[in-house]
Amino acid sequence: MPEWLVAVLWAILKATIALAFIGVNFMFLVWLERKVSARMQYRVGPYRVGKPHGWAQLFADAIKMFSKEDVMPAAADRWVWAAAPVVVFAPAVLLFVILPVGPGFGVQPDFNLGLLFLSAVSSFTLFGIFMAGWGSNNKYSLIGAMRAAAQLMAYEIPLVLAVLGVVMLAGSLSLQDIVEAQQRYWFVFPQFLGFIVFLIAAIAELNRTPFDLAEAESELVAGYFTEYSGIRWGMFMFAEYTNLFTMSAIAASLFFGGWNGPILPPVVWFLIKTYAFVLLAMWIRWTLPRIRIDQLLDLGWKFLVPVGLLNLVITGLFLV
Repeated sequence: MPEWLVAVLWAILKATIALAFIGVNFMFLVWLERKVSARMQYRVGPYRVGKPHGWAQLFADAIKMFSKEDVMPAAADRWVWAAAPVVVFAPAVLLFVILPVGPGFGVQPDFNLGLLFLSAVSSFTLFGIFMAGWGSNNKYSLIGAMRAAAQLMAYEIPLVLAVLGVVMLAGSLSLQDIVEAQQRYWFVFPQFLGFIVFLIAAIAELNRTPFDLAEAESELVAGYFTEYSGIRWGMFMFAEYTNLFTMSAIAASLFFGGWNGPILPPVVWFLIKTYAFVLLAMWIRWTLPRIRIDQLLDLGWKFLVPVGLLNLVITGLFLV
């Protein structure tokens, strides 16, 4: 076969495998969060639909979600409202392109500007959230969207500052190069301050408790996706859990050596470290109460940004 045809078929195969994994991973994470939250609250969680331990619960939920009526508010901005779930969903899938699952293994693991791609693509989520709030023509949705805009802008800066410390140590924007640079020691040790900043900022970027002010069901019904139901609401949830996995994988790659590890295959180490961060995020969600919007913004602008800048200064002095 011609080389161009082989390249196209190989790209299609990798994209198909990635999309299949994203779908299965979404179902597993929803089930896992239900079981983790139940365990922490001394409950059983999903149990009856698919024994053992309710593994088929999400299939029942999917049937219910697909059968729900897709209702559009009468006063909504039709095209903006309809496009918002797609704009939120697409970046979550695109970020899988840069994940280094193993040595030279992934959709595009040797992308030399991987972290720049991450920063650019992840910022599109803000547009989707604001489109959902504005297009719904609903005050609760708009307040949630404005909160999300303020929150994502406040925590995008410390997130980038935390990543820059790792980039300085590795001398590369490629996640593959950063993982390979950690064969002797993990970057969490010289970059512990940067890791703490990254962890807090990442949870805020994911809109998870205690930073879920954009949804805040006790105040805003459901925030920016109040007016969505059925499959459109499902796309928001799909994006949320896919972003949770992606951010956990990036944290494992930046600070904990990614696929580096003894005895076990690299892919297994990558998944172990990634799901460890997923469990940490779930633990935090079901442990801490939601903070106020002023506390959230103060934490981002007045604490994390100065600490992130301090970490860069310390890293620069260390390298010199």
